[in-house]
Amino acid sequence: MTERVVVDPITRIEGHLRIEAQMNGSTIEQAYSAGTMVRGIEIILRGRDPRDAWAYAQRICGVCTLVHGMASIRSVEDALKYSIPHNAQLIRNLMIAAQYVHDHVMHFYHLHALDWVDVVSALKADPKATSELAQTVSPHWPNASTGYFADQQAKLKKFVDAGQLGIFAKAYWGHPAYKLPPEANLMAVSHYLEALQWQRDVVKLHTIFGGKNPHPNFVVGGVPCAIDLNSDSAINAKRLAQVQDIIQKMRTFVDQVYVPDTLAIAGFYKDWFKQGEGLGNFMTYGDFPEKSLYEPESCLIPRGVILNRDLSRIYPVDLNADDQIQEFVAHSWYSYSGGQTQGLHPYQGETELNYTGPQPPYTQLEVDKAYSWLKSPRWQGKAVEVGPLARMLMLYAGNYPQAKELVDSSLKTLDLPIDALYSTMGRTAARTLETKIIADKMQGWFDSLIANIKAGDTKTFNETLWEPASWPSQAQGVGFMEAPRGALAHWIVIEHGKIANYQAVVPSTWNAGPRDVNNQAGAYEASLQGHVLHDPKQPVEILRTIHSFDPCIACAVHVTDPEGEELVKVQVR
Repeated sequence: MTERVVVDPITRIEGHLRIEAQMNGSTIEQAYSAGTMVRGIEIILRGRDPRDAWAYAQRICGVCTLVHGMASIRSVEDALKYSIPHNAQLIRNLMIAAQYVHDHVMHFYHLHALDWVDVVSALKADPKATSELAQTVSPHWPNASTGYFADQQAKLKKFVDAGQLGIFAKAYWGHPAYKLPPEANLMAVSHYLEALQWQRDVVKLHTIFGGKNPHPNFVVGGVPCAIDLNSDSAINAKRLAQVQDIIQKMRTFVDQVYVPDTLAIAGFYKDWFKQGEGLGNFMTYGDFPEKSLYEPESCLIPRGVILNRDLSRIYPVDLNADDQIQEFVAHSWYSYSGGQTQGLHPYQGETELNYTGPQPPYTQLEVDKAYSWLKSPRWQGKAVEVGPLARMLMLYAGNYPQAKELVDSSLKTLDLPIDALYSTMGRTAARTLETKIIADKMQGWFDSLIANIKAGDTKTFNETLWEPASWPSQAQGVGFMEAPRGALAHWIVIEHGKIANYQAVVPSTWNAGPRDVNNQAGAYEASLQGHVLHDPKQPVEILRTIHSFDPCIACAVHVTDPEGEELVKVQVR
């Protein structure tokens, strides 16, 4: 049996992911990514009212709250050619943007930073030196005194002395791959704890416009919140003032903590700007429209594909063309009626479960056969990466001024070339920089909303196509968006007012999917090739690169016990 390093489950992600790394000495020769959860939301949605689909689809995941609901209502609106009011578009932009800022900050501090920050090392830090470092990195952030960091260090010491590291337990503390000095570790751990407090305030934007978080409410044809400045039960002046305050808190934390911390940490890990890219192909669907989502020129994030790192040419993406986007199942635990070698466009997509893998518990995957519950999406037969790096490259290639300035200034600060973006740390930095762009844009969208209200425009819902009697007997559409983790789209086929077929192709399917019929590796798999592991029993190197994608594998949930026996079965009548 070939020697492999197996990491199962990958922790600090949403969902269940297994990585197997086939070794050649200490170097990863090939990697295999296996989603160990079955996807079945498409089956549940068949036969349902399209106007209700968002409420089911949004529960695909609890971390990616909002995004599946948004893609779902957009798919119905596209199928019915259903336009929405300008205010609704602005509110949707604000809600999606809030998800980005919240999600990216949480990912950096609570999921990914621990790959770079040695928490236990922070106990050796000098609080005075930490204060001086913090004031150098971010001179305007108020929590930077010697006493503040001494208090944070004392709090951490109580955890360690009591043997109750909790969320910091079972990590690879002391691993030689950690390079930050103790003072930088103490600063980062302190900001980790601050971010926990910060997130409680910023999620309130979703509750104001969508009623709750997670899983805010939506409606086909607009947004479910009325605007009436004189009503206690609508979006009034007080609630709008709260939104303004939330936007300011987001921008302040991003500017004064998140961006400086990213650059500070990246400066100690320049070697990680030279590994972890993988494919060299990148794709975006586009999002954040000023007018209509289906007018690409009005979107902040453009649509397109970059191949082989060539930023001089952007290839167009057609989400409706049969030969552009297809899903393959040659190495997936699904079956296609036309055979395992064909690729299907999502309009014709099939979700037929077909587990053929080894009976658990098992030591290794049978990678020459099917080995994942994720399908393998391809654009014109090519594997592509989606997500923050793809978006920042697309903005950079399109000469978006703020993207150019942020990328160029960050690379100058770190004394790195543009090719450094194509890497594990480049992916992490791209996420931070796009957060800055989107947080800043929120103010403009909010200002436009206020201007509309002052001009007497308070419309948030278009009722004209709400009743199924107004629909054609057959329709199909695609709802797409740029979710925090990348290009997301839901394809819907409607027949006689009911859902006949529904397929969701999510960002982590693009990135985490297994090899296809031509044995092409997916983004995760390709990005790990060539990594050198210092200690196979503590593979922090694998975690760094996989976490740089911010995996979210929860396309659906299938519950089994350790022997593989089914615990929960959902029957759809």
